[in-house]
Amino acid sequence: MRTPSNQEQATHESKFFYGWTIVAVGFLAHIASAFSISSTLSVFLKPLSSDLGISRGIFSLIRSGEILIGAAAAPLVGTLIDRHGGRWLMAAGGLVSGAGFLLLGQAKDFWQFLLFRWLMVSPGDALMGSLVVNVSISRWFVRMRGRALALANMGHGLAKVGMPLLAASLIAYTGWRGAWGVFGLLTLALVVGPSLLFMRRRPEDMGLLPDGRSTTEEERIASGSATGVGRARKSANADVAWSRREALRTSAFWLIVFTFGVAHVGVTGLNLHVFSFVSDQGHPTMVAAFVMSIIAFMQFSTPMVWGILAERSDIGRLIMAKFLIQAVGILWALSGPDLFSLYGGFFLYGIGMGGTSILAEMIWANYFGRISLGKIRGMGSLLTSVFSAGGPPFFGLLFDYTQSYLLSFSIFIGLLFASSLLSLFLRPPKK
Repeated sequence: MRTPSNQEQATHESKFFYGWTIVAVGFLAHIASAFSISSTLSVFLKPLSSDLGISRGIFSLIRSGEILIGAAAAPLVGTLIDRHGGRWLMAAGGLVSGAGFLLLGQAKDFWQFLLFRWLMVSPGDALMGSLVVNVSISRWFVRMRGRALALANMGHGLAKVGMPLLAASLIAYTGWRGAWGVFGLLTLALVVGPSLLFMRRRPEDMGLLPDGRSTTEEERIASGSATGVGRARKSANADVAWSRREALRTSAFWLIVFTFGVAHVGVTGLNLHVFSFVSDQGHPTMVAAFVMSIIAFMQFSTPMVWGILAERSDIGRLIMAKFLIQAVGILWALSGPDLFSLYGGFFLYGIGMGGTSILAEMIWANYFGRISLGKIRGMGSLLTSVFSAGGPPFFGLLFDYTQSYLLSFSIFIGLLFASSLLSLFLRPPKK
């Protein structure tokens, strides 16, 4: 029998569970990942497209290509997580993505900007982004998985709260080129060092158990006698291994993909175009930035609520509620041009968005377990991202054709209702 190392003994003797360090590193990585997302890029849409001489529809293709690159990389990244953990993946991703941001500020033509985004920023984000972070955290937690994922994802929400105002201010004072340079330096600082120093593959490698449980509690969970924890273990299938082929044969896999994929067509489209949507209505730039901050603030402040509810409630019903809240929010925002409707509608929409990543990660981990989560989650991400890639050009090209966002936003409402209906049929797979 292996004798625990001094580090392991110290960890056991202290009350602190190392999994929370993994959550902290994930928090920082989620902040850095927010520099490349659609809602950040949307602040650059008008000045950059004007400077480089392209239409909004063409500009929107940037995000579609990035989403497809991330989708293509997801199965490989997922397999690498299962085999090696996220430490070196995140460090490499932070280095490549940070360098890409620095080069964006040097782009003289649109094709150069496109190549830097597609060949550096996007691959880097695939290595350090949500797939790697969330799978790593899901390995360290079962019973407290909801709140652990929520805490890490609050980094993404926190970044999005200040991102519109930060980006708008940087563009005003340094130009859009200088803004990308600042994002590059921040990415290097937030991701590379912390991931190399603190990331670990799984609790068992340090002589620990998920959630910081003791051996006695683990035995109680195995017998199903631990209240609450037994239910978490039962739903999580933590010790069941799945191959990709086995997962693809389950209806649960495809239902999760379609439930989130259908809605993501509208989510990615709105994220890129919401800034322009608000400013096109005649509102000042700072009002558009404030709308994005409202959405982001609710994404930052509500994940913990969604996470705790997901630990204790039927996750399918929560997913349905999430989509319905988003749909009602968009309807309210479209109901009138006044600021009350605009702010109130996107306030509700942000509450629903706050549950997106938490509930998606929870249902994948709960349905397919910890052992094969990387490869299963990677394949699911690939397929869901195919839907997401259609959103930005769908909104952009519809705007080019109609000179309005009304039609695309209305279709998005319909997609949200469709996803809420699909969520009623979610059931755990059986092996």
